Amino acid sequence: MITEHIAPYDNAHKPRLYRFYEMIPGIAVWGTLVLAIALSFVAPHTAMLLVIIFDLYWLVRVFYYVYNVLAAWRALRGSLATDWPKLLEETPGGDDIWHLVLLPNCAEPLGVMEETFASLAATHYRKDRIIVALAGEEREGAAFKEKAEHIREQYGSTFKELLVTVHPDELPGEIKGKGANAAWAGKKAQAYLDAQHISYDNVILSYFDIDTCVHPNYFAALTTTFLKNPNRLRSSYQPVALYNNNIWESSAIMRVAAFGTTFWLFTELARPHRLFTFSSHAMPFRALVDVGFWQRDVVTDDTRIFLQCLLYYNGDYRVTPLYIPVSMHTAMTGGRFASLVNLYKQQRRWAWGVEHLPYLLWSFRKTPHIPLRRKWTYLWNLGEGMYSWATAPLLIFILGRIPLWVAGRSTPESVLLLTTPQLLKHLMDFAMVGIFVSAILSITLLPKCPHAHPLRRIPTYAGMLLQWILLPITLVIFGSIPAIEAQTRLMLGKYLGFWVTKKGGRKPLTSALEVT
Repeated sequence: MITEHIAPYDNAHKPRLYRFYEMIPGIAVWGTLVLAIALSFVAPHTAMLLVIIFDLYWLVRVFYYVYNVLAAWRALRGSLATDWPKLLEETPGGDDIWHLVLLPNCAEPLGVMEETFASLAATHYRKDRIIVALAGEEREGAAFKEKAEHIREQYGSTFKELLVTVHPDELPGEIKGKGANAAWAGKKAQAYLDAQHISYDNVILSYFDIDTCVHPNYFAALTTTFLKNPNRLRSSYQPVALYNNNIWESSAIMRVAAFGTTFWLFTELARPHRLFTFSSHAMPFRALVDVGFWQRDVVTDDTRIFLQCLLYYNGDYRVTPLYIPVSMHTAMTGGRFASLVNLYKQQRRWAWGVEHLPYLLWSFRKTPHIPLRRKWTYLWNLGEGMYSWATAPLLIFILGRIPLWVAGRSTPESVLLLTTPQLLKHLMDFAMVGIFVSAILSITLLPKCPHAHPLRRIPTYAGMLLQWILLPITLVIFGSIPAIEAQTRLMLGKYLGFWVTKKGGRKPLTSALEVT
């Protein structure tokens, strides 16, 4: 059982070894980039060989990606075709389960809140078994109270209880982030459950971003999956994250980035042995209480809470895939440039998940009961994922071309020099299968086209396919660069605060989860 916590922003009292662990990702990334450039000029033929080897490795990764994405997509389609309410009726214990929905927020538009609550009210599940906690921030002042009162007037009698909490500002040991707000609200919800004499073992917590719209069968599917899990109290539950709330209003780059996140999650859901929680997810309230709620000084709390449970239970904790969708907003807000800035900052915050690597390296030293193979699985998944996020697009699309240019100008023609461009072209052509599959599957995950006339839908869907030619740009500008910035900040001890992604472009609820 691990209870020690290293405060990420307190370098004065941080062990030197922990600080070294924080530097590893940045050192690896910058070492790779510098070496790639240096070899291109010092030994361009060696660099070309390494580029070929790397592209071959990446081609294997692409085919593995396609396999896992298709497997997860088929599982999602099967789940959407399942009559979950009927299946729940046939599952013993359903009447004992309560659902607590926690919605931390700060300065979110009222329309976004209404959309979320409308989706909760429209679910095919007993509302008298759902408790909703709307968690606001004191620093928002009267604005939050006005929005909360409006929500209470609309939905106060819809659920078993609508709790409204206000997280005090500037509490010691906290950063201004969702985790601190959630920890405060979670303890208030715990007091309510105690007063109602509701067992923690029978409560499933859904920890949602405020813009999360649930599928009508979300609670039925979650409850059934929870009840059928023989180790139900030692598992979180990860649904499929879509970004359909404003997908039709978003720009092409926004859509490609959003679907890229969804397909990345697909590949993780298909391999649950290495799965972390991400964004909106569910977990047993018992586990949350056991670990002492969310750590209040981390940015990426959605993944950290799983790691807290993993360590507390000495490795006896998992993430169970839940192939039912929840839908959120893309990073679009205001004008086109403001939206791109918003997208960049959102990706940088997600890339700050690299903060979990030093946390795991430090904590795994003190958990001898967790199997070594399991430790390496999570370390590899996190470390290699963050490393590839930062380096692979640059190596494939930019740096991998430098040795060809240098060798062509400074050395006589050779077999390697003559054949490498054609070989790389063939490898990239084969790798296009990943983009092709992503483009096709993205169409099947879209909500219904808002344009009423059928003739207008053909060019619209054609545009949705053609937008994938922007993938290389998206991977570099909104993939590699924010990831490099995040890992560089961690390496230098310039820690990132929590960035609240601004939400915009409200769309009618009925379209968000009606995938084609």
